[in-house]
Amino acid sequence: MTPFTVLASTAVPLLRDNIDTDTIIPSREMKTTGRTGLAAGLFAPWRYSDAAARVPDPSFALNQPQAHGAQILLGGANFGCGSSREHAVWALAEHGIRCVIAESFAPIFRGNCLRNGLLPLILPGDTIATLAWQPVVVDLAAQTVKAGDAVHGFAIEPEPKEMLLGGLDAIDLTLKALPAIDAWTQADRLARPWVYPEGPR
Repeated sequence: MTPFTVLASTAVPLLRDNIDTDTIIPSREMKTTGRTGLAAGLFAPWRYSDAAARVPDPSFALNQPQAHGAQILLGGANFGCGSSREHAVWALAEHGIRCVIAESFAPIFRGNCLRNGLLPLILPGDTIATLAWQPVVVDLAAQTVKAGDAVHGFAIEPEPKEMLLGGLDAIDLTLKALPAIDAWTQADRLARPWVYPEGPR
């Protein structure tokens, strides 16, 4: 995965609560077996006036000219609720979104974001509103969001932060600990050889 370090982008506002995964990527739009080919179906119920014909709704935020190339999406509370489908994150990522800033996230959706290199960032709703259509800089190492002269801190646990900064998935993170795992296993073999039928190494 591409490491997430510093991201500078216009912040596109989709300031609605309870945006669910079926709205992010409806099941009828999930026509591939992999992680690609989903971007066109992203937010299809809202993005198109005729989803089948792909007729854009000009009033939808992602269809605005200033949203072109934007990598930051703003949301409300409980973003990503509904089903556990990972396709919702895949669709956002394929469209180019690297960070969603919302008041809160559904836990499974948040986990899917972290495993796919997308930062789910929590800020208060009134702060999020001030970021709409602004140039925003997200610095993961410093854990700050900057817009103009305003700087807002955000919280993230050490392990997800390490994964995003290094472009790691959960397997990569485990492999980083392999020397410590091997050392513990070797010590345990010496202390409890009866547990290891193949004998000490």
